[in-house]
Amino acid sequence: MKQFRPVRGVRPGAGGLPGSPAARLVAALAALVAGLVVVLVPGTASAAPVCKVDYTTNQWPGGFTASVRLTNLGPAVSGWTLRWTAGTGQQITNAWSAQVSQSGTAVTAVNVGYNGSLATGGTTDFGFQGTWSGSLTTPSDWSLNGVSCDGGGVSPSPSPTPSPTVDHSPSPSPSPSPSPTVDHSPSPSPSPSPSPSPSPSPSPSPSLSPTPSGCSGSGLVVCSGFEDQSGTPSGEWQVTTPNCSGSGTATIDSTTAHSGGKSLRINGGGNYCNHVFASSTKNVSAISPVVYGRMWVRHTTALPANHVTMITMADSRDGGKDLRIGGQGGALQWNRESDDATLPEQSPTGVALSSPLPVNRWVCLRFQVDTTKQAMRTYLDDQEIRGLTVDGTPTQDVDAQWLRRSTAPRPTTLRLGWESYGSDSDVIWYDDVALGSSPIGC
Repeated sequence: MKQFRPVRGVRPGAGGLPGSPAARLVAALAALVAGLVVVLVPGTASAAPVCKVDYTTNQWPGGFTASVRLTNLGPAVSGWTLRWTAGTGQQITNAWSAQVSQSGTAVTAVNVGYNGSLATGGTTDFGFQGTWSGSLTTPSDWSLNGVSCDGGGVSPSPSPTPSPTVDHSPSPSPSPSPSPTVDHSPSPSPSPSPSPSPSPSPSPSPSLSPTPSGCSGSGLVVCSGFEDQSGTPSGEWQVTTPNCSGSGTATIDSTTAHSGGKSLRINGGGNYCNHVFASSTKNVSAISPVVYGRMWVRHTTALPANHVTMITMADSRDGGKDLRIGGQGGALQWNRESDDATLPEQSPTGVALSSPLPVNRWVCLRFQVDTTKQAMRTYLDDQEIRGLTVDGTPTQDVDAQWLRRSTAPRPTTLRLGWESYGSDSDVIWYDDVALGSSPIGC
């Protein structure tokens, strides 16, 4: 039998000629390809945008409002935090539909309970009011939950320099540099314009002006500083005493005012029949989808432990029964006349989440009532009151009792006054009262 001898320089079964020039070339190319794969596999193409922000403003000398629409372009989220940098000289003073805070020029907006969930492609809107000096600039560095909206924040090194790491060939032969084919840096213009050109109006937005004088054309349904009134309210305001009347009085006061020279003064007596209200004759049912309210209030006596009412709005979806703002337990509360539900609940924890109404000074009271779903927010001097918030998710001690009724309210009237269900009396002034379909600042 013949014996087979291996060819010199070739191991049996090696399947190649490692000693030949061709073999060395094949090995070098294989190493080069392997090196390229190392870079190409973990590197990705430019990260896709994770969100889109539409930002529009309306400005006047020294002040502005901004409307923000956030669109989630990434995976669904159950809560969101949007951050950006404000221009030098800009200061946010109040916000709606988001919790907005500012430190220097760094601004953070966090969702509220009812608008935290955003599906892919989902949108939500919020806004804020502020002051400015110098120039009013448009933000461009939006980030959603820590990731830049243009996707650039996905990688801590968005501009890799892979060429020093791809040459894994054992051959000193100068192989072609792979760097031209592995540049995965983001697009050179990663900051999409967050909004169409906002083109802020050079004139103030009357609906957000802190002084409601000159209400004509503002778009507000109710807007009054009582400057056109005297003696007993008349015309746009009518004195009412539902069911029975007693010692309560409503008059126009020319000695105490928040702005201008007049205000509405209510002398409210103890016990129910000594109540009194000034009722607006305006059609509040024309306001939608959210009823925004703002008024300045001044009173002389701390809110009592017993239940009292100061502001009422008839709810057409609840048999005409009233939505009421008043007090109980020494703190502000909402009350629903039809079932006596309160916001917050009248537990020690619930009351602690509300706030007293300061005495002997003017206080800005703002609220918003959604007519499309159970959602309400309340502010005192531009600070949101946690216990006076309805977000659609029942929270023990806050809105669990309130949400037993699922139908969203539809306010149709506005009355300002005093009604006591005990023996408590008070003297209250109202001024610069406004109701409309857009947020109203203090």
